Amino acid sequence: MQYVTLNNGVEMPLLGFGVYQIPADDTERAAADALAAGYRLLDTAAAYGNEEAVGRAIKSSGIPREDLFVTTKLWVQDAPAQDNTKRAFETSLQKLGLDHLDLYLMHQPYGDVYGQWRAMEALNREGRAKAIGVANFYPDRLIDLMVNNEIVPAVNQIETHPFFQRADYQDLMREHGVQIQSWGGFAEGRNDLFTNPLLAGIGKECGKSVAQVVLRWLTQRGVIAIPKSVRSERMAENFDVFDFELTDEQMARIAILDTGASLFFDHRDPEMVTWLSKRRLDA
Repeated sequence: MQYVTLNNGVEMPLLGFGVYQIPADDTERAAADALAAGYRLLDTAAAYGNEEAVGRAIKSSGIPREDLFVTTKLWVQDAPAQDNTKRAFETSLQKLGLDHLDLYLMHQPYGDVYGQWRAMEALNREGRAKAIGVANFYPDRLIDLMVNNEIVPAVNQIETHPFFQRADYQDLMREHGVQIQSWGGFAEGRNDLFTNPLLAGIGKECGKSVAQVVLRWLTQRGVIAIPKSVRSERMAENFDVFDFELTDEQMARIAILDTGASLFFDHRDPEMVTWLSKRRLDA
């Protein structure tokens, strides 16, 4: 496994396992299979509704806690955001069965972002969240958060895949010490990603699948990837991406796939902002 060092010295695996959209009833088995395959980074969120299942998989694995890197995410909190953020953190810890998190992310750039972030800063100073970061923050929101607070986010988890590559944004984040992490690395199969002739051609050249090419492309750029699967053989395949390297020419060919736009939704769209901001999780 390869690692990246975050801006506070914490080491984070470059490749992990995500559980977004895996039903809670299937998550424990999927997470357990991922751990058995060698994954040590697990990525979940309060909004996914499967933290307890991830926690059960961690407990049953027998893997020492210090060998694992566990991420979960804070959903938009009602006022007072600082108090509610701390309660939400405690709820996630309880569901996961852990006494600390390796990374705690603010899931959406909405609500009382400052209040939420200051509570997260306190959790970080206490050592209960080893690193803190954000998700779905566009450049203006990220810079605003950095300029007006003390702790610079360690990570920004954003949509990143061959059709929305975020190279310029990655450069900006690198300049400020923020690590980019991908969600939707396979674009959920949109634009026929798994049969894309260009990616398939590179896969044939390397003796690898399209999925492996995409994951190698991400990790070779220094982008943390968290592919999801419920099939153990696919988990193993996705984990097997560090025994080859894409050439500069192959990387340049993949670059031409970039459309510069989301394949899902724009976090700056007023209707989406309203929907996400008003959504509340069940207690």
